[in-house]
Amino acid sequence: MPKSFNQKLKILYLMDVLLERTDEEHPISAKDMAQYLRGYGISVERKTVYDDIEALRIYGLDIRNRRGKVGGFYIANRKFQLPEVKFLMDAVQSSRFVTQKKSRELLRKLESLVIPEAAKKLREQLFIEPGNKTVNEEIYSNIQTIYDGMSRNRQIRFHYYEWTLSKELKPKKNGEWYQVSPWKMIWKNENYYLLGLDERSGVVKHYRVDKMMQVEVIEKQKRNGGNIFRDFDLGKFSSSTFGMFGGKERSVRMEFENQFVGVVLDRFGQDVMLIPKDENHFSMQAQIKVSTQFFGWLAGLGTGAVIVSPENIRREYVSFLKKTLKNYGEKYDGKI
Repeated sequence: MPKSFNQKLKILYLMDVLLERTDEEHPISAKDMAQYLRGYGISVERKTVYDDIEALRIYGLDIRNRRGKVGGFYIANRKFQLPEVKFLMDAVQSSRFVTQKKSRELLRKLESLVIPEAAKKLREQLFIEPGNKTVNEEIYSNIQTIYDGMSRNRQIRFHYYEWTLSKELKPKKNGEWYQVSPWKMIWKNENYYLLGLDERSGVVKHYRVDKMMQVEVIEKQKRNGGNIFRDFDLGKFSSSTFGMFGGKERSVRMEFENQFVGVVLDRFGQDVMLIPKDENHFSMQAQIKVSTQFFGWLAGLGTGAVIVSPENIRREYVSFLKKTLKNYGEKYDGKI
């Protein structure tokens, strides 16, 4: 590239070196910046470096000058601070719907938001659990296609897959197309879900995005279900659905030992009403999609959680417990 053109890019190269290589612990001197620019064939005096730094300050960069033996200029405030980048990297690591290949690509991009020394420390803390990631390499393009359908108010179709005992994904319903009006995307239980109106049944359903393949926008079919999703409460849907398993929504009243206050608030949110029963117990009521996943969650709390009403849900829960005992060759003696 001609030397004269590089001179025009001088201030951009300076901005790059400040953003990519400096923080309070790693400043860079004007002398070193001049040396850095010479690597691009740009000759510059130290005074010109100072002038360019002042121009970048006026532009909006928070550039500060550290005095002392190890002094120099550095970026004080970045768009993303180190703890924020660590948080984002942890989210990518734990996201099961992102393949190992895509996870590594995303992590490398996130590392570029901090200086190399910090990136090295973050990299040393990384661990992607083997076998804990989806194998669906289409997931990025599928998410884009789903959002295209939503933004253009169009239906989509796709094949939906399930795991076999041989650890292979096979299409459900003998490879029939699922046709859905897409409305919402939900991140729940470390997975990504599409929430939409199933066009065949007219029922709101959710689908694991990593199990969707060959996703296509149906150009001639507008979405249905706008009246349903106009005031759809995602928070309520999320708290009432256990493990994203469907079920008939019922109002269920339960009693818990006081030690499970935190568990209940984590599950149902801070707005749920907790009613003290005695010194050791409280009750609450919530709209719940009753499923085996809900019963499993309740059973995990042992004797510290009881369904109070309605009676038919109590009986369903007892039946669930009886069947579970039967799997271990135990008989129900009526003392549960």
